[in-house]
Amino acid sequence: MSAATGTATTPWWQRSTVRVAGGVAVAAVVLFGIAPAVLSDFRLNLLAKFLCLAMVAVGIGLAWGRGGMLVLGQGVFFGIGGYLMAMHMKLADAGPGGVPDFLRLYGDGVVPGWWEPLRSPVVTVLAILVLPAGIAALLGLAVFRRRVRGAYFAILSQALAAAFAILLVGQQKVTGGTNGLNGFRSFFGYDLADPINKRMLYFIAAGVLIAMVVVVRLLMNSRYGELLVAVRDQENRVRFLGYDPANVKVVAYAIAACFAGIGGALFAPVVGIISPADVGVIPSIGFLVGVAIGGRATLLGPVLGAVAVSWAETGLSEQFPSFWTYFQGALFILVVAFLPQGFASLGTLWRRRRGTPADAPDDPPTTHPSAPGSSPDADDDAQHAADSARTAGRHA
Repeated sequence: MSAATGTATTPWWQRSTVRVAGGVAVAAVVLFGIAPAVLSDFRLNLLAKFLCLAMVAVGIGLAWGRGGMLVLGQGVFFGIGGYLMAMHMKLADAGPGGVPDFLRLYGDGVVPGWWEPLRSPVVTVLAILVLPAGIAALLGLAVFRRRVRGAYFAILSQALAAAFAILLVGQQKVTGGTNGLNGFRSFFGYDLADPINKRMLYFIAAGVLIAMVVVVRLLMNSRYGELLVAVRDQENRVRFLGYDPANVKVVAYAIAACFAGIGGALFAPVVGIISPADVGVIPSIGFLVGVAIGGRATLLGPVLGAVAVSWAETGLSEQFPSFWTYFQGALFILVVAFLPQGFASLGTLWRRRRGTPADAPDDPPTTHPSAPGSSPDADDDAQHAADSARTAGRHA
């Protein structure tokens, strides 16, 4: 059966766009309606924390799941966003021209010159959006133009996270050292001690996360999304068609860094602290574990995996304080061994068992692995990449 015929006979509720729109709608109902109604303020604040971590997972899903870049250093960009927001909140708490308390305790009682612009909320927001993405773009250009990839890129990004954590610890006079920055009293003028404002932070985190998922969905279905998958599977063929794979990778890496920075910026007021323990090697690996368990090649898999792993970590640590890490490791091993595409692949396996198509494309001519909820088999990767590259070449 041809693709056009298959699409014509496919019920509208089985189409990819309808399923994704339905998933986003269900997520909105759960996050904005059900969760605030059934969870206590403490648990809702925990969920807000998990949503901040899921923002990092969305970016990793784009860079790793679609672009094949094993990013083990997202804690760097998460930390940049978190520390920028924390600096602004400490300056705001100190008042106009005031000095944050820890600068008087650890330093010489003078606000560093590079802190002063962060007194402005507008400058702070722009820095959170631009600085992580800019650093990632510069690093990506330096690395990808030299065709560094695979394990070498993963090791480099992980070393960057370790160096960043060491730098934060060593600069105690301006970063708070191992204690980090904490004790925030307000968030853009809103009192953080007020439970209503805490709920407001939760709703902000939920809305931002849903917006990120929609952005990634649009990227996946765009010409750029086809190029990104083609670069992942057949980089040399894409280069032969006249595209620079380095530029394609840099865009995905910068977007992932921007998402991580936003997640870190919201994490600081939600949790009330940002420290080197939140941005080093171990947290960076933890981000990746959630994405792998959820399903890195899908749209909602990274989000669900990050939230589920974080929630399980909290629940297990409460019930089994000495053994919860073993349960977490066992979960990761089971998923890698029996569900290499993550829990998100359960839907595909179920549809295959029922004999229904794993995915129903909305645009008939080209089938490529950027459809959410599906991932190519190992034997078909080259063919999928060739199709994507040829499609991108025709658009050019």
